[in-house]
Amino acid sequence: MNSIFETSNHAATPRIWDVGALCHAIGDALQARFNPVAVRGELSGFSRAASGHCYFNLKDANGQIRCAMFRRAAQVMDFSPRDGELVEVRGRLGVYEQRGDLQLVVESMQRAGQGAWFEQFLRLKAQLEAEGLFDAARKRPLPALPRGIGIVTSLGAAALHDVVTALRRRVPHIPVVLVPALVQGAQAPQSLVAALQKLYRLAHEGQGLEAGSPIIDTILLVRGGGSLEDLWAFNDEQLARTIVQSPVPLISGVGHETDFTIADFCADLRAPTPTAAAELVSQPREVWLGALQLMQDRLANGAQRMLDRQQQRLDLAVQRLGRPSGQLARNHLQLSRQAQRLRHAMLLKMQRLAHGQQALQASLPQILQRSLAAQEQQLERMDLRLQLLDPRLVLQRGYALLSDEKGRPVTQVRQAPPGAALKARLSDGAVDVVVTQPRLL
Repeated sequence: MNSIFETSNHAATPRIWDVGALCHAIGDALQARFNPVAVRGELSGFSRAASGHCYFNLKDANGQIRCAMFRRAAQVMDFSPRDGELVEVRGRLGVYEQRGDLQLVVESMQRAGQGAWFEQFLRLKAQLEAEGLFDAARKRPLPALPRGIGIVTSLGAAALHDVVTALRRRVPHIPVVLVPALVQGAQAPQSLVAALQKLYRLAHEGQGLEAGSPIIDTILLVRGGGSLEDLWAFNDEQLARTIVQSPVPLISGVGHETDFTIADFCADLRAPTPTAAAELVSQPREVWLGALQLMQDRLANGAQRMLDRQQQRLDLAVQRLGRPSGQLARNHLQLSRQAQRLRHAMLLKMQRLAHGQQALQASLPQILQRSLAAQEQQLERMDLRLQLLDPRLVLQRGYALLSDEKGRPVTQVRQAPPGAALKARLSDGAVDVVVTQPRLL
């Protein structure tokens, strides 16, 4: 017998293999039994060598397998693999004879599950961005004081509770209209579109869905956090096109701060959370009341300062204008002072002359007489000037002095509108008059 080993019962003995031959034989068996093979698993230990070859493990909860992807195949990948990503690979099982390791030589790789959805997300995002749906120029600012807020979300969502709580705390006076919709599942995109269109009609028509409903001039589209699958309804193309048709500013508050959806890019503003979306559109009432009080104080102070300036101007005008009788009294007072100074000067002069030379005594009476005559003439001229200033002389010539009900002089037609009650002072008294038809000269 050619067998190396024999047993007492003459059973067949196993063949003795060379190590390399055994690895090669196992490789042939794998090739015949499995190849080509497609495998789904999570990337682990991914590395790219200087040669361009990639090495990594594919694993799941029950096992793992070593993989190699040579440069030729790696160059045609349309994404950058990262540890933790779920991928689908196609390749050939074999044995790396130099180490005796089972190895999958990968010929192609693509994202699986979320990865495939992410590729779809990127394609739709690129398409809508190229059409201009994300342009910043079409984004509208939020209203500072919305008259009504529309909300689209699920009745059972935690996001609804968060949003309503924030709005009640900050702006309890602003009415809120909720239009419920599905936010997850195959029917969710169509439900969200219908809910938004319902709010759009309300905003367009300027009246409620029912009589007495508030006007809506801002909309919140909100949903709590979740996986990519949970949020996938907000990556729908029809929903995206419906969002950009909103007649009023629309805020998207979908998921957590790290979550992004197509709806976020189409909305006028993206909020990191549903609560943040509510806070963006609800400036606290106390802030506006404080601003109103500040404006009221500034207005009152400004009006008071204006009144003070006008009163000062009026007082100055009254001082400059004065009354004719007051001017006459001031002139009489000035004349009396002049006469008193004159008498004092004459007394001093007479005293000096009395102590002068005897030769002057004979001529003193004549000097005094001439001086007195000159002073009397000056007094007469000043008295005549005072008489000419007396307004009663003007009134005796047929003129009248007009004043309004407060005693202010009326000197222009614009101060006497039709129906104004005036007082006309004449030379011998005063009469009350009423303006019928003012006329300009």
